[in-house]
Amino acid sequence: MSELAAKVFIGTGRRKTASARVRIQEGTGKVTVNGREFETYFPTELLQATSVRPSVIAELRDQIDMTVLVQGGGLSGQSEAVALGLARALQTRDPELRSSLKQAGLLRRDPRMRERKKAGQPGARKRFQFSKR
Repeated sequence: MSELAAKVFIGTGRRKTASARVRIQEGTGKVTVNGREFETYFPTELLQATSVRPSVIAELRDQIDMTVLVQGGGLSGQSEAVALGLARALQTRDPELRSSLKQAGLLRRDPRMRERKKAGQPGARKRFQFSKR
């Protein structure tokens, strides 16, 4: 039995208001998100590809099982949060993957957040229509 067989590695990822906790361990490529099947939770191929991109780059897609707990935000933010959490977990598992993950831009948290609505305006930047008379 290999040294990594029973070990579990955890990574946390965030994006906008979404937060994901990713647990990886040796396996066959099974992915579970909030107790549901991966393909059911992330219905489009784009969301699925975004979520597992770090494991594809590390060439470990069919060698690790992922269990993900994600909350907050929408599906797009959640899939990017999962990607960051997965990248961090993979880096913990094998520090040599850091350079390839970093080069692909997968270890950087996207800082963009929704701007708050301002008082006296209908939105964050939109103004009410100006009336000269």
